[in-house]
Amino acid sequence: MLHGLEPYFIDVISDFIEEHLLTESERPFNQVVFYGRDVTKINIVDEARQFPMMASRRVVIIKEAQDVKDLFDLEPYLSNPSPQSVVVFCYKYKKIDKRSKFAKVAAQNGVMFESEPIKDYNLAQWVSSYVSSKQYAIKQDGAEMIAQYLGNDLSKVINELDKIILLLPKSGTITTHLIQEQIGISKDYNVFELQKALSSRNFEQARLIFDYFGINPKTNPAVVVISTLYGYFNKVYIARYHAKKSDQDLFKLLGIPTMFFLKDYREAARNYSGEHLQNLFFALREADKHSKGIGSRHGDETAIFKDLLIAFMHPQFRI
Repeated sequence: MLHGLEPYFIDVISDFIEEHLLTESERPFNQVVFYGRDVTKINIVDEARQFPMMASRRVVIIKEAQDVKDLFDLEPYLSNPSPQSVVVFCYKYKKIDKRSKFAKVAAQNGVMFESEPIKDYNLAQWVSSYVSSKQYAIKQDGAEMIAQYLGNDLSKVINELDKIILLLPKSGTITTHLIQEQIGISKDYNVFELQKALSSRNFEQARLIFDYFGINPKTNPAVVVISTLYGYFNKVYIARYHAKKSDQDLFKLLGIPTMFFLKDYREAARNYSGEHLQNLFFALREADKHSKGIGSRHGDETAIFKDLLIAFMHPQFRI
């Protein structure tokens, strides 16, 4: 039973089973792949109870198992599974309650694997590990850029990394320049440069970046920019109220992937008062609503970014 919020690992495991558990000649008669919305428990049990033909086992894979309407009625089968069949349930985007009888029976008579999302602070390291597993390299700032710009949607991250790897010579290195060029991140106008500008209160540079985002909403959607800023300045808020901690202790507390960026958080913490940061969180929440069509701005990204800039410039400003 493969279940959990992160679909990527579920796909990796089920694909491996699909490709390697039976030989190519055994698959046509002994391997069945279902999709949840198209099957019921009867279909699954009927296939699982059959005996293999000229093979040691049968393989039954149910993709999108969360869409099987009577999935939890399979408890009797799970209590007495067919020894000749490997049945794989790919239950994506949510967890199965481990306290339920269904889960307990599945774990007792099989394997329960929970696929959890990579934590934000581990994402850059995961990116580096993935690239290394492909026999290539990526610079630390490049891994950070991928992690912050693409977020922890692993399927999206891997898709972009694989496209970049195709352009590299054998054992080549992924650079920030290549990332910017291939993913469409402007060298000077991206959310990382915006964070730096706002951290140092370089509002003229921040204005230029916000203007660029307003002109190019498809590559810099407001909802993503706002979410990134909220996460960043939440860490700034923590850094402010733990300013006396050592770099090592603060690094652990913030959960950031590298010490390199710690100085930016400390600088921002000095540049914004606690009251100002609290007002910024209110402004960012309002901007998020407006970016989704709720409120006076009705998705006008240029106006939303203008309001945000003013909120960063003036401690008492409320959107």
